[in-house]
Amino acid sequence: MLTFIAAVFVFGILIFFHELGHFLVAKKVDIKVYEFSLGFGTKVFGFKRGETMYNLRLIPLGGYVRMAGMDPEEEDKANPGFDIKRAYNSKTVSQRSAVIVAGPLMNFVLAAILLAVVFMLIPIPTAHIGGVIEGYPAEQVGLMPGDRVVSINNKAVDTWSDLVTQVNAYSGQQLNIVVDRDGMTKDFVITPLLNEDGMYVIGIMADESKADRLNPLVAIWRGIETTWQVTVLIITYLIQMFSAQAPVDLGGPVRIVSEIGNAAEDGFLNLLQLAAFLSINVGLFNLFPIPALDGSKLIFLGWEKIAGKPIDPSKEGFIHMIGFTLLLLLIIVITYKDIIGLITGT
Repeated sequence: MLTFIAAVFVFGILIFFHELGHFLVAKKVDIKVYEFSLGFGTKVFGFKRGETMYNLRLIPLGGYVRMAGMDPEEEDKANPGFDIKRAYNSKTVSQRSAVIVAGPLMNFVLAAILLAVVFMLIPIPTAHIGGVIEGYPAEQVGLMPGDRVVSINNKAVDTWSDLVTQVNAYSGQQLNIVVDRDGMTKDFVITPLLNEDGMYVIGIMADESKADRLNPLVAIWRGIETTWQVTVLIITYLIQMFSAQAPVDLGGPVRIVSEIGNAAEDGFLNLLQLAAFLSINVGLFNLFPIPALDGSKLIFLGWEKIAGKPIDPSKEGFIHMIGFTLLLLLIIVITYKDIIGLITGT
């Protein structure tokens, strides 16, 4: 039951924010929106406000914003009060592109918000030294438990994460470290060592009793920064995967639900962190130039901008249909693989 509730929560916020992006920009450029729907299939609940119907549907694996003029087969003129000027296809390429890109963009925004909440609620170790490892550079130069690292190579250090990042930023080069010891400032010159994990270390441990929660502004910045870093890591891994430099590791709905269940058991903040990473993946995946995804729609709009006229709607629709079919087949294959993996424990 916990896994089910957690999965509905995670999928719900990911879908809601994605579709909200499309919806808000469509409204901003004055496109008539017939329906804002979370889920597919049978309507469970719905209400109408203004000209838009808001629906919650049975299958929570997606959502959509139905806009006037977006479906070339739709007979908008038969709808009472229809204004051709408010149709999606009547808007400029820039306006339509903004509507399309707003969905994935909102997934990145959601990730930054969720990570900011996590950073505000989780105590983060400060740069206080709790222990010095015998025989390492820190002991040799005279660093002591209780010292608080203030800066490394003139760059301010506030948290233990900052400290680790700065130690590794110079690839083993000599570091100028300033610490606060009982209210007095002391300077040290130290050269890190490379450990077996490929990390540069100086031989100190964090003081776990010294931890602070980040203030909202710093937490928001950290959320944005981490969202960017994770996005770069995902892109890098995908490049390595397609160039056969990294193993192919794809997960479908079954694996995602399993991971959501595990994260929920570890606590709500872990669930929020996983939701943030999944949101980044959703935003990035939707920007890929794959037919039926937002990325392919942007490609078609780019072609329209260059050529001066849109691609024939029937041809574009056929391409999206083929792409959607292939995506479904891929999901089926990955889901089968995930189920086998869960059964066998591999």
